Amino acid sequence: NNALSLINVLSFPLTQLQASARHALSGKSSKPLINIFNQIPDTTAKPIVIKHSKFRAFVVLFPLLDAGICSATTPFVLLGDVLDCLPLDLCDKIFSFVEENVSTWKSNSFYTAGKNYLLRMCNDLLRRLSKSQNTVFCGRIQLFLARLFPLSEKSGLNLQSQFNLDNITVFNKNEQESTLGQKSTEEKEDGMEVEEGEMGEDDAPAPCSIPIDYNLYRKFWTLQDYFRNPVQCFDKFSWMTFLKYSDETLAVFKSFKLDDMQASKRKLEELRASGGEHVYFAKFLTSEKLMDLQLSDSNFRRHILLQYLILFQYLKGQVKFKSSSCVLNDDQTAWIEETTKLVYQLLREIPPDGDKFATMVEHILNTEENWNSWKNEGCPSFVKERYSIDDKPKRPTRKRQAPEDFLGKGPDRKIFMGNDELTRLWNLNQDNMEACKSDSRSFMPSLDEFFAEAIEQADPANMVEEEYKVVRNPNYGWRALRLLSRRSPHFFQPTNQKFKSLADYLDSMVSKLAKELPDIPSEEIKTGEEDDDDNGDNLLKDSNDSPSIQSKLVTNQQMDDIAAKLGAQWKMLASHLEMKASELREIETDSEDVDMQAKLLLVSWQDREGAQATVENLVTALNSAGFSQIADSLSEA
Repeated sequence: NNALSLINVLSFPLTQLQASARHALSGKSSKPLINIFNQIPDTTAKPIVIKHSKFRAFVVLFPLLDAGICSATTPFVLLGDVLDCLPLDLCDKIFSFVEENVSTWKSNSFYTAGKNYLLRMCNDLLRRLSKSQNTVFCGRIQLFLARLFPLSEKSGLNLQSQFNLDNITVFNKNEQESTLGQKSTEEKEDGMEVEEGEMGEDDAPAPCSIPIDYNLYRKFWTLQDYFRNPVQCFDKFSWMTFLKYSDETLAVFKSFKLDDMQASKRKLEELRASGGEHVYFAKFLTSEKLMDLQLSDSNFRRHILLQYLILFQYLKGQVKFKSSSCVLNDDQTAWIEETTKLVYQLLREIPPDGDKFATMVEHILNTEENWNSWKNEGCPSFVKERYSIDDKPKRPTRKRQAPEDFLGKGPDRKIFMGNDELTRLWNLNQDNMEACKSDSRSFMPSLDEFFAEAIEQADPANMVEEEYKVVRNPNYGWRALRLLSRRSPHFFQPTNQKFKSLADYLDSMVSKLAKELPDIPSEEIKTGEEDDDDNGDNLLKDSNDSPSIQSKLVTNQQMDDIAAKLGAQWKMLASHLEMKASELREIETDSEDVDMQAKLLLVSWQDREGAQATVENLVTALNSAGFSQIADSLSEA
């Protein structure tokens, strides 16, 4: 019932465990279970082959599971309890048993019931382990989870792009305590003999050629905070600090290159030949005494440069959960592109096999773009189910009603709608379409009938105030527009006139209709086209029908001539045309030719202004921008 009693039983022989299990299940209500156990041989260990003697209790458990005596979650509960009660050394051995049988846990009979228990068990182990001292054990647990769960399992994905902010790199931030730059006060005395076993001048290690001071040390390790939390780069002041420190660090890598690596390769081969193991540290060592050795190490340089490439990929990538404020400007994008080329160049120059390593890194990062796109799409499953015609669900057929259910009997064939009034309305006519076309359904009035009241109110002799006219009624205006679109030829005529409101437009239409109607003389109706408003603004900006320079639209040929004359100075005109910065960046992206960029500027302005893209407005903008000669040539054209 608990893990402690199970641990005490783990050392029992296998046959004794099975005999105890049979005896425990031989009660009056469980006699049929004895026959089940009699059929299980003592060597049965299905579905798992147990190699360790302390796991013999599970040999009894799995036959019980196959026989349906216990639930499928029982082995996972026992595993979790055992790992919670044992020290980490024994947990390592028991987890080896869990790793070896990953194919069994993925089977249909175990996976559905035990995946959550295994995930919880692994998370409990990771919380107990130290990430710096038990790095290998933590990696084994992560690999086991990767093998156990499918690739599209969302519980193992960092969907929201969260960072491990607890990964803090500790280094000396007190310049006064720094030992860099201090010379040794102990000097050898003149004539001092070198005893046997001491290191002479010839055998002393060569000093590092890289000038290392505390400023370089502090700036170099401060960059790890940006690699830990890349969101800081979107802050203006943090970005300036990152830019300055990165330029100095990469300048050191570029100035002091690693050329002679043959000695290091020989040492590594000798270490491997002597049976030594390659030491790997999961965390950077930030001691000041190791700074010169680290900068001279090819693997260390590759780690730092690879961190730059990963950071740049995140800053440029389209991440679904990025904040709207996390956007790079043009200067940041240009610096990242330039620095990326420099980092790849430095990777190719680091021996050994620099070109091969840089090519592999570039390929991996390109593949990572596909991974990011897959996460942005919501992690759809990679497995597509086969579609078969036989598996297509058949649509249930609905039984049609008999004609007698809704059609009446007899020559009239009256249709019953379920309601007396609906039945009467539906059967007013034999043919519904003919009923809709009847003259009694013609409700559209004529122009003279509908606008008679408006024409009468427009006569100044009637002295009707503006607020009481029917054209000021929104309902009347909506019906008037529908009627004009059906009956009046003036509705679709193009015009360059601007109206302040719908009522003003209807006033002008009423004046035109009054002149055409035969019953009312046109001299009696006077419009307000010749009168000025209180502020001196005319109701209509251009009352004449003949186009002038004010109403002429800019032609395509004129835009070509202006673009050729503007050339590289087209940005000076852009601000006077009220173009946005995003539109200017889009123009620069579309073409590199300055004449074409100037043409695209004028085309964008014309698309935005529409009917207001006139010669007069363009001449005004050219004069304001200082292109008076171009404006004069456009006015004379």
